[in-house]
Amino acid sequence: MSEEKKQDESPKKKTLGLKGGTLSLKGGAAAKTAPSGGGTVVEVRRKRSAGRGAVQTPDHAAPTTPLAKEQSELEKLTSEEREARAKALKEALANDGVSDSALPPPPTKGLSKVEQQKEENIQDARARELAELERIEAEEKARAAAADAENQQRFRQQQTTAPALKQAEERDKLKKPTRTPRTSERRRGGKITVTQVLNNEYDRDRGMSLAAQKRAREKARLASQGPKEPAQKVYREVTIPETITVQELANRMTERGADVIKTLMGLGVMATINQIIDADTAELVVEEFGHKIKRVTEADVEEGLEGIEDKAEDLKPRPPVVTIMGHVDHGKTSLLDALRQTDVVAGEAGGITQHIGAYQIEVESGDKVTFLDTPGHAAFTEMRARGANVTDIVVLVVSAADSIMPQTIEAINHAKAAEVPIIVAVNKIDLPDAEPYKVKQDLLQHEVIPEDMGGDVQCIEVSAIQKTNLDKLVEAILLQAELLELKANPDRDAQGAVVEAKMEPGRGSVATILVQNGTLKVGDTFVVGSETGRVRALINDKGEQIQEAIPGLPVEVLGLNGTPDAGDILNVADESKAREIAQYRQRQKRDIQAVAAASGRTMESMLAAAKEGEKQTLSVVIKGDVHGSVEAIIGSLNKLTEDNDELAIQVLHSGVGGITESDVTLAGASNALLIGFNVRANAQAREQAQRDALNIRYYNVIYDVIDDAKAILGGMLAPEEREEYLGHAEIREVFHISKYGNIAGCMVTTGMVKRGAKVRLLRDDVVIHEGTLKTLKRFKDEVKEVKEGMECGMAFENYDDIKEKDVIECYEIVEEARTLE
Repeated sequence: MSEEKKQDESPKKKTLGLKGGTLSLKGGAAAKTAPSGGGTVVEVRRKRSAGRGAVQTPDHAAPTTPLAKEQSELEKLTSEEREARAKALKEALANDGVSDSALPPPPTKGLSKVEQQKEENIQDARARELAELERIEAEEKARAAAADAENQQRFRQQQTTAPALKQAEERDKLKKPTRTPRTSERRRGGKITVTQVLNNEYDRDRGMSLAAQKRAREKARLASQGPKEPAQKVYREVTIPETITVQELANRMTERGADVIKTLMGLGVMATINQIIDADTAELVVEEFGHKIKRVTEADVEEGLEGIEDKAEDLKPRPPVVTIMGHVDHGKTSLLDALRQTDVVAGEAGGITQHIGAYQIEVESGDKVTFLDTPGHAAFTEMRARGANVTDIVVLVVSAADSIMPQTIEAINHAKAAEVPIIVAVNKIDLPDAEPYKVKQDLLQHEVIPEDMGGDVQCIEVSAIQKTNLDKLVEAILLQAELLELKANPDRDAQGAVVEAKMEPGRGSVATILVQNGTLKVGDTFVVGSETGRVRALINDKGEQIQEAIPGLPVEVLGLNGTPDAGDILNVADESKAREIAQYRQRQKRDIQAVAAASGRTMESMLAAAKEGEKQTLSVVIKGDVHGSVEAIIGSLNKLTEDNDELAIQVLHSGVGGITESDVTLAGASNALLIGFNVRANAQAREQAQRDALNIRYYNVIYDVIDDAKAILGGMLAPEEREEYLGHAEIREVFHISKYGNIAGCMVTTGMVKRGAKVRLLRDDVVIHEGTLKTLKRFKDEVKEVKEGMECGMAFENYDDIKEKDVIECYEIVEEARTLE
């Protein structure tokens, strides 16, 4: 006991003690005796921040629980104190065997249960304190890291905006501050006192305006973004119609109007901003600016109207379309009536056909045939003139008693011009004076050779009254149709041709349509010629209303907005496209009529068309006063081309007598030359020729006919091309210019060089390129030609592989007109 008292009276002072001592961070602290279990007592005494004996008022309410109080005390420690305390706790726990499970537990023998419980509580308290210290330390590190990141970000922002802010501050110094409102104090005179001057209590300058502040902020923002890259030119695809104004062209290219006018002046075109230029000039301007060109015309609205091409597997056989032609009263309608087993003639005035009829019959084999009965040949020719080749086979009806008549000859010529196969039906063989063999002989004069005479034309002897050999006629038609392989696709939008059109009271415009492809249904919107409409009703040849019409079936269509012309093509399309196409065709029709009225179809225009290589065959229609004169003209015209393989003369029709409406119609449909030799046209023919702008040529000397024909045929010959040498130029140096590519600096050694001429590039006397000159300049000026001994700059079209010492040979292609010998 005496020794223990001595130890208490003279305690040991240690800075850090773990066994038998006290952990103290403050000198002079008395150590408490460790428990008998050998544990270590850790005690930390914090230096008071206030003076000794001062009372500190906490910011928050004092902790109510011992654990909360202990946490509050630990949070008040500094970082160094927490580290030292954590280190001491770890060592104490390690000595007690708590932190390492491999160490033996502290000895508990000889200790009572109370002391053991006390020892365990002490160890638990140390572990909790150590965990709390580690948590606090982790939070401190996290806060420190967040603060460092925020400081770094603030520093970077200051570095970025410092120049702009500095400029803004300097500018603010120069700007006058906002003038304060005049108060009662400032109304004392508005003068500055000495005291205000000494204390800098006055405002001499006005403040920045809102606009200036906005400009300053915008300038600071732009400065912070760094230097801006120069804008690059955008090259566009420019759509050029047939005509366009200069302003519209500039807008489509997104170029300045003044630049476009300047370019036009460089091309030699003096135009204002609102002036209209053609598509070719606009194309040159677009090329100068480097944009892409897309040429469009008004006719582009019709693109896609025909639809896509049908596949072979989609095509199905369709009935043949047969046109019955022949002379008046040779039995055309009677023959068709016999085929249809109906009385059509009874409904016609005087037994003469008054309108075009379209009928379809079905034979015993199940095959169908569509017949067209015409009142003459005008409608047939009108349809062919409009491109409606609806007829597959022509049945030429010839009376066995009357043989060949004038309208029979016209029918043969019309069928040959349309390149349609002919089947001859020799009718009225039941009459006593019938001579079928004489009919076949007369057909030989018009190059219609029957099969039994070695030709390829089927000739069937029939009787419409007795209904003789009608089955043979139908069999011949089906055989010819099988050879033609007539097919159509019914599973697509309908396409057909107008056989006839008329205005009927109470029904409006009614058109007889022959469906050629697709299926026409009730409710379809269509365009036909320059008219549009919607199918309100479909009526077949028997007068029955049907819902749809397949290929080869003729139907009457109700629902048109106007009356179309015979031969116009019907196409099913949506309403907006149909209306747009109809409007375009109406404008086109008005323009054609205006041009035709102004100029007419003259010999000069036909010569010009022939020179362009549009035709290789000259078609003529000849009418004369006597047969001998007509034969002489035909023979002379044939002699002109008999030794020439490039040209041919086709006499579509020739005859004796005045020029009739049929002659005018045939010549207009075939774009033929209509010649009248010592004859004149009747009033109806002159009126139709004037309406169709067809020029009728009258002659009374046969040599004038031959001379004019020779001139037309000579213009149809392709011109001879001859190469004409211009000169040579030697490349002295090659320059590269971004706008033109490689430019050859040349010296013209012989002859001359022309812009736009043909050139050959020679390298070691070997031709390595042939083309045209893109540009030819002398100094900085574009010139048309450069003569011998002068220097110039040249560039090739789409070719840049040029080198020094290369030789350029310049030449022209000269076309020489050929004459008919």
